[in-house]
Amino acid sequence: MTTTRPSISRLSERRQQKPAAGSMEKTTDSQRPFARINFILMAVCLAMIIIGFILMSGPGSSVEGGFNPDIFSTRRIVVGPTVSFLGFLLMAFAIIYTPKSRRTRRND
Repeated sequence: MTTTRPSISRLSERRQQKPAAGSMEKTTDSQRPFARINFILMAVCLAMIIIGFILMSGPGSSVEGGFNPDIFSTRRIVVGPTVSFLGFLLMAFAIIYTPKSRRTRRND
């Protein structure tokens, strides 16, 4: 079985078609999936989630075989989970949100 080699002219054509390794095309703002405001909103939501988990944390029962009513405090049962849940909901909004400047460009 014989294999055919590509001619030298075809090889040079392939080299000319490929971009150079060091020359990368710049992406414009319209090509990126998220705008700067999306990243800011996601950072705020991540901070809310972390704060909610910190509010839920605390010492457990310190008495061996005893009961510590602090594990049922309002901060740990209501406030912490609410802050975390709102952080997760707002994170979904931050991902989906499209700034007005991008909305008008897409409609054009």
